[in-house]
Amino acid sequence: MPVLDRRRFVAGALAGTAAAGLAGPFAGFANAAGAGPGPGGTPPAPVLGPVPDARDGIVRLHLPPGFSYRSFHDTETPVTLNDGTLLPGRHDGMAAFPGPGGTVVLVRNHEVNNPVPAFGNAALAYDAMAGGGTTTVQVTLFGEVINAYTSLNGTQMNCAGGRMPWGSWVTCEETVNGPDVGPDFTGVSNVPLTRPHGYIFEVPAGGTSNREPIRAAGRFAHEAVALDPSTGVLYMTEDNFGYPSGFYRYLPPRGRSLRAQRIVDGGRLQMLAVASRPQADLAASQPAGARYQVRWVDIEDPDPTFPYTPGQPAPTPNDVALNHVGSQGRVRGAARFSRLEGAVYDRGTVYFTSTQGGGAPEPGDSDTVGGWGNGSGQVWAYDTLQRRLRLVYESPGPEALDLPDNVTTGRSGALVLCEDSSGDNYLRGLSPTGAIWNLALNRLVSSTGTPRFGDEFAGATFSPDQHTLFVNIQASRGLTFAIWGPWSSVGM
Repeated sequence: MPVLDRRRFVAGALAGTAAAGLAGPFAGFANAAGAGPGPGGTPPAPVLGPVPDARDGIVRLHLPPGFSYRSFHDTETPVTLNDGTLLPGRHDGMAAFPGPGGTVVLVRNHEVNNPVPAFGNAALAYDAMAGGGTTTVQVTLFGEVINAYTSLNGTQMNCAGGRMPWGSWVTCEETVNGPDVGPDFTGVSNVPLTRPHGYIFEVPAGGTSNREPIRAAGRFAHEAVALDPSTGVLYMTEDNFGYPSGFYRYLPPRGRSLRAQRIVDGGRLQMLAVASRPQADLAASQPAGARYQVRWVDIEDPDPTFPYTPGQPAPTPNDVALNHVGSQGRVRGAARFSRLEGAVYDRGTVYFTSTQGGGAPEPGDSDTVGGWGNGSGQVWAYDTLQRRLRLVYESPGPEALDLPDNVTTGRSGALVLCEDSSGDNYLRGLSPTGAIWNLALNRLVSSTGTPRFGDEFAGATFSPDQHTLFVNIQASRGLTFAIWGPWSSVGM
């Protein structure tokens, strides 16, 4: 969801997978149990400069010396996929998997809101009147497209998600729209929708989703997921943009997700609370290196439905539906964050971003009053074994880090942060010890000559061999980049 819309609203396969397939976020699980936290000392601070796109020679990114890139699936002009589907725009979260012959398979979100006809085959869609979903793309390490098709359709606001170690992508709906709730921040009626939204769905790499939501994992404004492969617990973020957000975990029934190599429905949903501080306000500015012992509180009603008459406006306001799940946790002492977005697991730790965390508390902040979060962003780390939460980085201002969103990890353990600001947008590197540096700068210009520097980066993910970073730039149009170069020279 674009930052301008958010601000306007606020103001108004596991064991059998090869080690290469577990690179990136699961490298520690596959190859480095007990490995250190990542790079030590201060990473290099490369000077970014203009680099022409290998597709057509136009400069779209500024990168460090020695790096190249190619863009593809640019929906400024219509793109038809191999299955005949017109590619939707608003490219967002994404994951990379090993493909045949050294290629890469990308599963990519499309964050389309409001009731519109589903792309792809409407007969297969979860909701024939929802325009979001995922597309799957097979590419070379240099961004040359081999195949592309619809892998999930009929969902809505597919924002981020998470890569599963058995070889699938879990995509998240950042909404609770449905025929049973009133209009969201756009003011558009939800009456045309045929199914409730606000769920997570699994999409196998190289295949298509069964289009069945994991209902026990909650109906709320899901953003990202990160699976702990030692336990099968799924950690989830919530981007409840006008209100406090929560950090959740989903406990599948008796750890069945790992055995089944898929996310199994019917488990238990819980929300993080600080052990000694009920309803702790972690959206506010924190002491450097803040650490908290945590506990988890149960959510009794994770999958609400609300009364409505088909074809008639729903009596339940969207804001009430947005807060239904989170309010249950906060009554039991769950912590309050500001707009939790990206999440990634690495070496026993789940890193997640608080996009507007770190600001001063605002008067009147509550579950039902907008204004939560007016900072430039925070990055948190949750130690899954010690049950300890640590502040990795809090931005002192937009020049250092401006509204971090999606996140991934490199071979070294350093993070790649995608910015979602209304000004210049960067990819930033961040060490687990809190050192930050620049990796890329958006210098996209439309075909009409309009600068699009404020379009957000999204979906950063390394190829399984760490050769190429794939990342999207999102807007009503969208495009994907393959970036390659000497990653170790820039701390990755």
